[in-house]
Amino acid sequence: MTTPPQDLKPRPRGRFGIRRAGTTIITIVLVGAVIAGFVAMATATGWEDSFAQLGKLEFWQIAALLGLTVANYIFRGLRWYVFSRALGLPRGRRRDARHFAGGLAMTVTPGRLGEVIRLRWLARETGWSMDRTAPLILVDRAADLAAMALILAGMLALSAAGMAGAVPAAVIAAIVAVVLTRPSVIGGLVTWSYRILAVRPRLFARARSAARSLQRFSSPRVFIPGVLYGTIGWAIEGVELYLILTWIGADIGLPSAIGIFVFATFAGGLTGAPGGLGGAEASMIALMRLQGVAMGPAIAATAVIRLTTMWFAVLMGLVVLPYAERVSRRIKREREAQALPTR
Repeated sequence: MTTPPQDLKPRPRGRFGIRRAGTTIITIVLVGAVIAGFVAMATATGWEDSFAQLGKLEFWQIAALLGLTVANYIFRGLRWYVFSRALGLPRGRRRDARHFAGGLAMTVTPGRLGEVIRLRWLARETGWSMDRTAPLILVDRAADLAAMALILAGMLALSAAGMAGAVPAAVIAAIVAVVLTRPSVIGGLVTWSYRILAVRPRLFARARSAARSLQRFSSPRVFIPGVLYGTIGWAIEGVELYLILTWIGADIGLPSAIGIFVFATFAGGLTGAPGGLGGAEASMIALMRLQGVAMGPAIAATAVIRLTTMWFAVLMGLVVLPYAERVSRRIKREREAQALPTR
């Protein structure tokens, strides 16, 4: 067999056909665009004001923000553990913690699809196919949406003004969360899609099987604790924004700060951009301006909250990811060795 010319060889693709190089380029471009946006706004409003706001924060305050971010991901990691148990995976708290933390490195992939690396690790360590564990990603996103809907509804009730625009977001998040956790709805959508497209029947069969697996998460004993953990986690990050604004002298009240953070995160997620880059920052600054926060403090607060939440999470994930990858490979080799017939 002749080797095809180098220029005709297929380029490596990531999971779900996403080109790894393309994903990296998209992320780099978006990060560059966000940085350029911050620079442009800071230049327009005067560098001195933005830097003056940042200079008000002390080391212990930054440490406190990072500690709260860790607390947020502990709660959301507990949710991952609850859903893993509900799916029927073998018990493994350390395994679940390792997978959840390592997956945070993939937060800045388009649509957060990179987080399916957790399913690959599970496949290596437990022998479960990715088709069987795929509902974990779906129900995790659904629990996030349900938590955001609860928070937005609560903050709307407590905020004095300025959060009326969050009403549609709360309604949409609640509806999508309900849809994503109803096996009959998902199964019906899969069947309808197959009847229209009539291609790759195996793929649609797998999708229907994954939809049926969602039934395991429909129990209130499973989904309610999962939503509760997510609600606490997202609210903690909203408290971080409140603390930042208070420390730089731009207090807008706790309900408004939490509502702004959650709404901006949701809006950024709707764009499908890695980590909601661009959309989340623009929404956050705009909502703070509506609350009477000057442009300088708004830019500073947005930069700090994104660095101490999303980018700090990515850093934690990058620290854990090589270890999680190494452990998963070792366990896979051990499983394969045990499966070999003895002479």
